[in-house]
Amino acid sequence: MERKERYNVAVVGATGAVGQKMIQTLEDRNFPVEILKPLASARSVGQFVSFHGQQIAVEEATPEAFEGIDFALFSAGGSVSLRLAPEAAKRGAIVIDNTSAFRMDPNVPLVVPEVNAEAIAAHNGIIANPNCSTIQMVVALKPIYDAFGIDKIVVSTYQAVSGAGQKAIDELEQQVRGYATGELLQANVLPVSSLPVHHQIAFNAIPQIDVFEENGYTKEEMKMVNETKKIFNDPTIQVTPTAVRIPVVFGHSESVFVKTKRPFTMDAVRELLEQGEGIVVVDDPASQKYPLATEAAGKREVFVGRLRKDLWDENAFNMWVVSDNVLKGAAWNAVQIAETIISDLA
Repeated sequence: MERKERYNVAVVGATGAVGQKMIQTLEDRNFPVEILKPLASARSVGQFVSFHGQQIAVEEATPEAFEGIDFALFSAGGSVSLRLAPEAAKRGAIVIDNTSAFRMDPNVPLVVPEVNAEAIAAHNGIIANPNCSTIQMVVALKPIYDAFGIDKIVVSTYQAVSGAGQKAIDELEQQVRGYATGELLQANVLPVSSLPVHHQIAFNAIPQIDVFEENGYTKEEMKMVNETKKIFNDPTIQVTPTAVRIPVVFGHSESVFVKTKRPFTMDAVRELLEQGEGIVVVDDPASQKYPLATEAAGKREVFVGRLRKDLWDENAFNMWVVSDNVLKGAAWNAVQIAETIISDLA
């Protein structure tokens, strides 16, 4: 790609929650957009999205729609990405894909700019955004990995319903209203809408995100295992995850146990995290200050707190990691990749 003053940007899945957040992030960041082309399925044609005060009509996502496009941000489901991302790349666009379609493809970089921006250079037209829960964890782990190495991670996630889309948000809100009025609560979306059994999410915690695999872990959990290894380019890291859906709208929270390869002090860990790119340390137990989903929502950073050495292992510590799953976990990470590409062209 050659450097330009402004770029033509397509957003695929423009009417969805993440697609809308991508457009909002492009506006908030004052990304140098010449033409914004919102794309979606045929049933969304005729809708409009707002961008810098203009109402822009949504067009159907077809191969021909990517003619003249510089960046194509995808968030419309894996099947759409598999069908259209190669078509966009073939027409000269750099695709930044937010689905799982290409994440583990050895020929596609899996990128979190604070962690492995150098991987972008190896792209062949398509760059993958990692899973939201992986993104915030590896941002928090990057300074620790560089300084002390990482042997093992044990992570439990407490994930917002927005990670399952607008229908999950709507269902949570409906159940809360129904609970307050004494209605029979209906569950049709979580944990997985395509499965025959659904569970109430209001006032509940569901220890299943995505479908189970033969090893007893869910696909969401195995994404964290495999993506972490790929992003750090280190197959030796052991990752043991448990992914849980909780009744929060925006903001994933994670309890992370980290066993390092080399000795450390907690003062050094704190200093590294305070200096880490994209990290905000909120850790003052005496004042009851620690990261909260309600305070991370709407912010681009990854928040880290509850820093404490493990009680039994001198080379291990625990932390609490919170981030907006739709922003840093999706839209902002994608726009950030595009910004990094433009910056490297300077």
